[in-house]
Amino acid sequence: MQYRKLGKTGLKVSEISLGSWLTYGGYVEKENAVQSIHKAYELGINFFDTANAYERGEAEKVVGDALRTYRRESYVLATKVFWPMGDSPNDRGLSRKHVFEQLHASLRRLGTDYVDVYYCHRFDPETPVEETLRTIDDLVTQGKILYAGVSEWTAVQMAEALAVADKYLLDRIVVNQPVYNMFNRYIEKDIIPLGESKGIGQVVFSPLAQGLLSGKYTSLSDIPADSRAAKLENMRKGLTEEKITKVVELTAIAKELNITVAQLALAWILRQPNVASALVGASRPQQVVENAAASGITLAPEILEKIESILAAN
Repeated sequence: MQYRKLGKTGLKVSEISLGSWLTYGGYVEKENAVQSIHKAYELGINFFDTANAYERGEAEKVVGDALRTYRRESYVLATKVFWPMGDSPNDRGLSRKHVFEQLHASLRRLGTDYVDVYYCHRFDPETPVEETLRTIDDLVTQGKILYAGVSEWTAVQMAEALAVADKYLLDRIVVNQPVYNMFNRYIEKDIIPLGESKGIGQVVFSPLAQGLLSGKYTSLSDIPADSRAAKLENMRKGLTEEKITKVVELTAIAKELNITVAQLALAWILRQPNVASALVGASRPQQVVENAAASGITLAPEILEKIESILAAN
């Protein structure tokens, strides 16, 4: 496993990180989730991601229980705040009250005194950015958060947050967590250039397009019964014959390189220096082993050109 700095900070995270969205505390059995986390740690993955909203805190409990085996200083732990955690009007968003209360609730579920990275899970148009950043800054001062981040904010929203932080000498955001994969490349236009110029690293989620780039789907009429697409309607909506055809062509390139198409897709993401880590999910340890092996793979220029021609084709 190779490691990269998170933005311009001194924190080093594994190129492949392990997340718990749509998996832990949900449709993945706890034992498989725990084994996947342990296997990730054994392989050198040191970056583990969750969120309070994942199964209303159940994912945090699974992650916290599994990581309790290891020295706290040996791994980097991230969680998030924004989505509703109850029915009252203050049980959501990025107000000082919600952020403060949810961080402490997350710490209890995770069984730790601090989180390394705390993400604002989405932008909150109902709360002044200064209010949110001051709350984060206070929690950093208290030692309960080490680094501040955002997820799926626009470049304009992040630029505003940086300007507010600089104006009031508040803790700056240093990491953004956007979706990024071969079929969703929106961050290349504005997000990555901003990250490169302002020192914000990207920790990208859904790098395999929720399993589409794993190569398990060969036809819309033949979806594996144990796959996410078979169990999750939103996943099925993202499947098209055009995308499946492109994955088949990408698989041929991967075979030439003696790697899997999933490893090819992850290595393609890691070609971006501004990407600190690709965040993968896993329903069983074997998937972690395959994905972790993508770290350190360098794709030659001619391979990248072939990939680009496939992705650009109509």
